[in-house]
Amino acid sequence: MVVMKSLLPHTTPLFMAGLRLVPAGLILLLVGAYLSRPQPTGWRAWGWISLFALFDAFLFQGFLALGLTETGAGLGSLLIDSQPIAVAILAFLIYQEKIDRYCGLGLALGIVGIVLVGLPAEVRTLLLNRDWQGVLEAGIFARGEWFMLAASLAMAVGTILIRPVVAVADPIVATGWHMILGGVPLLGFALRDEAPWADLNSWEWAGIVYMSVMGSAIAYGLFFYFASRGNLTSLSALTFSTPMFALLFSSIFLDEHLAWIQWLGVVVTLASIYLASRSYE
Repeated sequence: MVVMKSLLPHTTPLFMAGLRLVPAGLILLLVGAYLSRPQPTGWRAWGWISLFALFDAFLFQGFLALGLTETGAGLGSLLIDSQPIAVAILAFLIYQEKIDRYCGLGLALGIVGIVLVGLPAEVRTLLLNRDWQGVLEAGIFARGEWFMLAASLAMAVGTILIRPVVAVADPIVATGWHMILGGVPLLGFALRDEAPWADLNSWEWAGIVYMSVMGSAIAYGLFFYFASRGNLTSLSALTFSTPMFALLFSSIFLDEHLAWIQWLGVVVTLASIYLASRSYE
């Protein structure tokens, strides 16, 4: 998230999103070929992979990149990683995964934490002044935050879809293809702008390589490999921890800082991680 935020002044959000996906997808397909993993066959396999690509690649990365133009890297990461809440609800409804009292309390605290962290400065001021009418008129989130929450919901749906996908295709190969199928349209939209790569220097291209290899190929490959084998709620709950790194590094490298009420939200969110995951230890 920090690398993506630093790239945005020099390129377009959709070009960055496409470059995060397509090279990573090619890497995973090469890994799959090296490991002799089978390619998808039949309309059923390609149908599930295409649906997976729509939500978890095209919509998720598109909304994420657009949201980053109007939010900080740390705040954006925390909003993105509210997706375990949606995953838990969907997994309960679709796969009958249990939600006990600890998990339920953790998910509820996660919602509170996300709201506290995502509040725009204007709304925080209105709350501190107890101007409830002003809060209602201002709205809870700004546009960037709504983009991030839409990305979070898209990722949650993608996580749920991994089970029917791996029932008909190899998880590594399917993850690679979904990145390519979702990333190519993003690049297509991005290339309508004139030369979105023209202002990128060598360090920024190195950032794109890091973003694609570490942030997509390796991270996605491992996440969906384990998601295909384990409890979706407990695995997703662990992603609540990733924004803590984004907040730390965005403070160091991008000079982004949170208000005290947002730090309170961070603490509440960390508590939600513990509660949501303790039932599955």
